[in-house]
Amino acid sequence: MGSGVRQDYKAKEPADAAARGPLSRHHVAAGVIFAVLAGLVALWLDEPAQGKQIPAAERSTLEHPLLPAPDAAAPATVAAIEEAPLPEPEPEAPVLPGEHTVLAVESGDSLDRLFRRHGLSVSDLHRLLKVKDAAPHLKRIRPGDTFEIHHDGATILGLTRRIDERRSLVVSSGEHGYAAEFLDHPVEIRIARTTGEIASSFYAAGLASGLSDGTIMRLAGIYAWDIDFALDIRRNDWFAVVYEEVWQDGEKLRDGEIIVAEFSNQGRSYRAVRFPDEDGRPSYYTPEGENMRKAFLRAPVHFTRVSSNFNPNRLHPILKTRRPHQGVDYAARTGTPIMAAGDGKVISSGPNGGYGRTVVLQHGGNVTTLYAHMSRIAPGARVGRRVRQGEIIGYVGMTGLASGPHLHYEYRVNGVHKNPRTVDLPKAEPIPAARRAEFAAVTTPLIAELEGLGPVRLAAAD
Repeated sequence: MGSGVRQDYKAKEPADAAARGPLSRHHVAAGVIFAVLAGLVALWLDEPAQGKQIPAAERSTLEHPLLPAPDAAAPATVAAIEEAPLPEPEPEAPVLPGEHTVLAVESGDSLDRLFRRHGLSVSDLHRLLKVKDAAPHLKRIRPGDTFEIHHDGATILGLTRRIDERRSLVVSSGEHGYAAEFLDHPVEIRIARTTGEIASSFYAAGLASGLSDGTIMRLAGIYAWDIDFALDIRRNDWFAVVYEEVWQDGEKLRDGEIIVAEFSNQGRSYRAVRFPDEDGRPSYYTPEGENMRKAFLRAPVHFTRVSSNFNPNRLHPILKTRRPHQGVDYAARTGTPIMAAGDGKVISSGPNGGYGRTVVLQHGGNVTTLYAHMSRIAPGARVGRRVRQGEIIGYVGMTGLASGPHLHYEYRVNGVHKNPRTVDLPKAEPIPAARRAEFAAVTTPLIAELEGLGPVRLAAAD
């Protein structure tokens, strides 16, 4: 390729030489180089050759792709560059006095580890932990928590943590060290109403009606003493619910509490209205003031199915002999929490032969309940300790003689076994007589909310 190009270049020399006269090839080369350097200097100084025209022959030579690069050390070029004004540097963006870093807590993290990981001052962290109002919200952290740190290098200028949906903690540095304050984030409570009719399952009907998972579970919890949601639900059962929604800055945060509800199961209707008990805790009552809560839960565990019913003539699945099954077996995953069926006192806790790890509770009215085959017993279920209804006392397992993970639950009255699924459960305390007038004043308009709801009544109205 190189020889071919040079042949083309030499073929032009006679014509070029004739145009220039008796100048030698060396003179031509020197002139070309000088012209190139002059053009470069003019470009550097942004001067368009001041009206001078470059001869056509020189222009074609400047444009030639094989022209050697000019000698950067040529004196004329160096002098021109030294005299040329340098371009002004672009102004840099102003540097803000501080940075913001978000620390996201993951499993196994502590603030000390997070500060070290991000190059933040651990000494400043210790000073933050000494701020009285801030310390409780900095020492107890959970995966998913976030902290926004305002800092200058490693120095901590401030810290912000969202405590809950209504408040944030803000710690700032000042003349006298760090100081804490709390910012309020007001929420708005809106009232929502919905109905649902069951075609396949209660859960599916709840989702279709717009209820969240939490509200579906709360609705089931209100009726847990009257309806077995695993076994008693039928097609065409229906429900109506008036409940709260929590909003903030124009966005819905979550569902709130259920205010009043009605559930129709197998043709029988159950109404429940919220009213605070004497301790100020919300409870649910019938319109007549009877407590929806019974003294005992029908099923003290969230189960997938009843694997074995109360049966005095049952064939034992392992021993293969006729042995009465004096309780109900609720199949559930290993580790599922087991709750105390009612308020009571722990009278037995630990290994118990074929029952495996077992807890026995003593209740009022000479009632005892037994919970067997636990994978582990909760720390609070110690002998002599009192427990409240719904408190976790252990976890589902298959210790002892068990063919799979489940809770074996027994209910005894005066030592006699009763079927936990059919026994008449004693009721919890109703509205006291002294509060009947207050109850009626508060709940009557709430119950009236149900009159226009419910698929059956809506169909009749249509």
